[in-house]
Amino acid sequence: MASSFLLSLREGLEAALIVGIVFGALRKTGRSDLRRWVWGGVISAIAFSLLAAVSLGVFGAQMEGHAEEIYEGVAMLTAAGLLTWMILWMQKQSRQIKTRLETEVSQAVLVGGKWALFLLAFLAVGREGFELALFLTASTFSAGAVQTSVGAMLGLGTAILLGWLLYTSTVRLNLKAFFQVTGVLLVLFAAGLVAHGVHELNEAGLIPAIVEHLWDVNHLVDENSTIGAIMKALFGYNGNPSLSEVAAYVLYLGGMATVWVWQSRPRMRAVQSG
Repeated sequence: MASSFLLSLREGLEAALIVGIVFGALRKTGRSDLRRWVWGGVISAIAFSLLAAVSLGVFGAQMEGHAEEIYEGVAMLTAAGLLTWMILWMQKQSRQIKTRLETEVSQAVLVGGKWALFLLAFLAVGREGFELALFLTASTFSAGAVQTSVGAMLGLGTAILLGWLLYTSTVRLNLKAFFQVTGVLLVLFAAGLVAHGVHELNEAGLIPAIVEHLWDVNHLVDENSTIGAIMKALFGYNGNPSLSEVAAYVLYLGGMATVWVWQSRPRMRAVQSG
């Protein structure tokens, strides 16, 4: 539940901020009358995201045996890749996103009017919703459908509340710190998805285990216990992982740390030169 709450909170808040920026831009340009078209795009995007989530769940439920293991493994690795892209993109583009969206809203009003705004809102929110649908599908494999659904509803509810409070300026949230902290947590979650995805493909025989059980600490923290289940859902914990599973986990974290430092270098040089 914790992983789905975090994912839904992050994606939901991003979507809420996007909608808030669009409404703010319409207010600046004196075209608040077009807000209903933005809402139309948002509602359509939500419906599309729900359809995507249900479709992914139904498709996965039809799988059995090796096909199910392959589907789960591919879904987890795909979700990890998309999650990685989202984290790095937000880290790089967060400073320009407001200006870019305001520019796009102004162009939409001038060029295409109401339908251009509808499409802008649909694509912006729909992207977040589809990403979340895929993330929650992958999370379901490790945390279960009920816990994932409850965590998602709580996360989205919190995101909507925070988004509304931010838009009405009754609360000041340090968004930079929020995205940094959640970014670190989501990197650990993505690493767990990578490891768990490799584990499923080990089971399917597509990726060799090399060493079937590199260690076994289930007698200390059983992966099926309450604590083990939470660690599994959040960080991909496995009490008796294979060598390829551990290698994937370590290589992913090492690669992300390298990319994160590399992306931070231009900002560090700018601060030093300033």
